[in-house]
Amino acid sequence: WYTKAAEQGQAPAQSGLGYAYATGEGVLQDNVRAHIWFNLAGANGYEGGSKNRDMIVEDMTSDQVTEAQRMAREMVEANPKLMGE
Repeated sequence: WYTKAAEQGQAPAQSGLGYAYATGEGVLQDNVRAHIWFNLAGANGYEGGSKNRDMIVEDMTSDQVTEAQRMAREMVEANPKLMGE
C-alpha cells in the first residue's frame, strides 16, 4: 500500500517507503531507493523525508547519491503524480 500511495504523491507514504528500503522491512534493503523516496517526500514538503535523506547519505557513496538523484528525476518525468497534487 505504501507504494501505491507513494506513487500518487503522498509524502508520508513516500517517506514510509524510504524507511522500508533503508531498513529492509518488507523489501530488499537498498540505500539508493531509500534516498529516492526520502528525497521525493522532502520535495513534497514532508520534513521527515528530508531529514532521513540527509541521514542515509552518510551511508552512501557519492556515485550512489548521484544515481539516486538521476533515478528520482527520471521517475518524476515518467510519473508527475509523484510530486503531489
